[in-house]
Amino acid sequence: MIPDEDTEQTPVVTDLGGATALSYRKARNIAARLYKKADADDKKVISGMVSDCEFVEEWLVTGRRPGNKRGVERLAAYQREKLVDPLRMQAYVSNSKAGSSSNLSDGEHFQIEEALRVLTDLERDCFLLSYGHCLPHSYISDVMGLSRGNVSTLLQRAKEKIKENRNNNLFLT
Repeated sequence: MIPDEDTEQTPVVTDLGGATALSYRKARNIAARLYKKADADDKKVISGMVSDCEFVEEWLVTGRRPGNKRGVERLAAYQREKLVDPLRMQAYVSNSKAGSSSNLSDGEHFQIEEALRVLTDLERDCFLLSYGHCLPHSYISDVMGLSRGNVSTLLQRAKEKIKENRNNNLFLT
């Protein structure tokens, strides 16, 4: 306890209660008052206490580590992980080197790529998972983080675009 100049005794806090934002705010306020009356050596210790209380208080209020822009639940929100068997992917990319049982000619492979060229990345991924890998819409929605209705809508759009592209593209006849 640091004596006051006015011979008033500052309150000594022995129990701050539970770890709540309010209890840390009270502790921070008490430490800030003590900081004003402390000497140089004590000020270093007290300022550390104040900064620790601010850190914990912010963590308790926001539910996140202070200084982080995103919480752990949104760490990779902009990235979508797509689970694809590497052998199937390799067979699609390089038919001759994959050792796949697929017997697509180069012309057929080109036609498939040309038909899928008009789709957006999301539509293409849904289409390949649904029709290329025969996965159910519920599984695709879980893997891609979309609703089932959104997956159905994307597949319907993809089919329409492919049908329209097939009618208008000379390479697909």
